[in-house]
Amino acid sequence: MNAYSTSAIKAKAAAGSPDAPGASIDPAKAAMNHSALHLPNDRWKLLEVAFWLLPVASYFLFPDYLVLVSQIMIIGLFAMSLDLILGYAGIVSLGHAAFFGLGAYTAGLLSVHGWGEPVSSLFAAALVAGVFGFIVSFLVVRGQDLARLMVTLGIGLMLFEAANKAAFITGGVDGLSGMMMEPLFGTFEFDLYGKTAFWYSFGVLFILFVAMRRLVNSPFGLSLRGIREGGRRMPAIGANVDRRLVAVFTLAAAIAGVAGALLAQTTQFVGLDVLGFPRSAELLIMLVLGGTGRLYGALIGAAVFMVAQDYISGLDPAYWQFYIGLLLVLIVLFARGGILGGLEKIFARVTNKQRKEAA
Repeated sequence: MNAYSTSAIKAKAAAGSPDAPGASIDPAKAAMNHSALHLPNDRWKLLEVAFWLLPVASYFLFPDYLVLVSQIMIIGLFAMSLDLILGYAGIVSLGHAAFFGLGAYTAGLLSVHGWGEPVSSLFAAALVAGVFGFIVSFLVVRGQDLARLMVTLGIGLMLFEAANKAAFITGGVDGLSGMMMEPLFGTFEFDLYGKTAFWYSFGVLFILFVAMRRLVNSPFGLSLRGIREGGRRMPAIGANVDRRLVAVFTLAAAIAGVAGALLAQTTQFVGLDVLGFPRSAELLIMLVLGGTGRLYGALIGAAVFMVAQDYISGLDPAYWQFYIGLLLVLIVLFARGGILGGLEKIFARVTNKQRKEAA
């Protein structure tokens, strides 16, 4: 067993590996599967560059929707933090909003009490959420899927009620208001049109995406995939499963805290809903839409969900959730692996067809 897990074994068998009983070696298939099993690299593809140019283009093409686009980027960052533990490590969570809310309240309380410098508040939010995630991780990683669901859900509900009870600190159901953010880098003020918030959110998202992209393509990221596919066999190659899960859970919590702080800073308000269960549930829907185990899937899922929510709720304010549910059902039925998974299958079919026609 190695970090490629069962997929590598199947590929070896398909290539006629001696490890597969009764298999004969086909050099052409072996070469093809060897190229498919190479280690991921960090080289940027042209399509990726085009993807990151889309938000830049939206700044000039849709100036009236800058607030919506900045919130899509923030929630996309939040979704990527969940994808780290769900899509790569296989940890199912129904309480990821707890870390998002902790980050939001950290930035909000710092601002209300006189510390409105944005960047340092982000680090403080990451620290608070990360420390809490580290403590919680020892309860989460020891259980299986159902136990993890219950533990994360319970922790999220407890934090929600604690914030509600501590209304003298958090504002309770009325929310935490009175935030005053200082100009970004002492120069760029947060305006009502959302221009500074847009570039601020885009910069933080891109920096953290590059870091996460490097992480999931590293040996550590490959070991997480191995744990997801067969965690009981990973110790056989010397991998400490619990230590890796604790590390990625802590990191995901810290990134979720950064996303929460970004939302608080750009809206200058923290509502109790940042800790609510619906936010965690919506996050899972976004990942299902975009495709788990793909960082871009989290971003695309967040964008599709929030744009659809904004557009459909404008058309039908009373029953917009019906259409969101219908979209989710269609994606699950006809695009296994989410939107990106469906596009990958279509691309593979077209490529195979072209190869057959060329042959």
